[in-house]
Amino acid sequence: MTPSSHPPASRALVAVTVACAVVFGAFVALQSRINGELGRALGDGYLAAVISFGSGLVVLAVAMLVSRVGRRGLGQVVSTVRAGRAPVWYVLGGGAGAFLVLSQGLTASALGVALFTVATVCGQTVSGLLIDRRGLGTMAPKPLTVPRVVGSMLALVAVVWAVSAQLQSDIPIWMIVMPFLAGLGIGWQQAVNGQVRGMAGSALTATFVNFVVGTTVLLVAFAIHTAIAGLPSSLPTEPWLYVGGLIGVVFIAGAAVAVRITGVLLLGLGTIAGQLVMSLVLDLAAPAVGHTVAWTTVAGTALTLVAVGIASVPTRRRAPGLSPSS
Repeated sequence: MTPSSHPPASRALVAVTVACAVVFGAFVALQSRINGELGRALGDGYLAAVISFGSGLVVLAVAMLVSRVGRRGLGQVVSTVRAGRAPVWYVLGGGAGAFLVLSQGLTASALGVALFTVATVCGQTVSGLLIDRRGLGTMAPKPLTVPRVVGSMLALVAVVWAVSAQLQSDIPIWMIVMPFLAGLGIGWQQAVNGQVRGMAGSALTATFVNFVVGTTVLLVAFAIHTAIAGLPSSLPTEPWLYVGGLIGVVFIAGAAVAVRITGVLLLGLGTIAGQLVMSLVLDLAAPAVGHTVAWTTVAGTALTLVAVGIASVPTRRRAPGLSPSS
């Protein structure tokens, strides 16, 4: 199927889908806090990532057993890839998801949700711009309109402003680089999962494939880490530390549907807004040790919502080096 075979979505549908993306972003921030606390409680971010992804896979496996549409979609994905009608790397989006969850377990507790978010969403915005500009599979390239570029740049400024009071000079550089790379992977993951969803005709199938690949990658990393460092002595008993996988299922499934309507950039900006809002709520309702809410966090969060609104506005005026939106 060619990109032109998909008519553009209506403005109302795009607006509703971007609003859903804000909710998905809130789930990501909540998952970051949960997985970060699980990694801290275990003293092992690798095991925390396996638990998060693995629990989601168990839920999805049960859903696949009772869903005829999901099983049929899985067969369609396998046959399409085997026949060479789609590249193998379309089904590897779970690897990027695994890296995100691993970075949550290793760095989110030390950085705090807000600082973890700024590193992630910077990478997410960059990947959204690049993938939308080039297109991917049945997703036609989206022009770099003035509102999209201005909104993206404003979002980056807003995110940095929001966490400026929490920046620390003694944070190891790898703790910043890791979530930034994870953010780059989020955009690619959403794009390829959207392709799998199109092949399968089922968001459940696309989510299941994502979690199979991600869990496999994490099990290999965990096995290597365990051979070197050993297993934790005990598991934490708080039930809420084990729901990160369920949250990931909702995010991955929703994004696989939404990305074909909004494109990667708008989906990413919506999730950025949701991440900052939820980060602010978490910092107010259940602040992490040593983290306080500054006025810049509140102002930066509000500015991010404005940036998403600007990037969502269509325009028909051409600017130098930019294309008008359709």
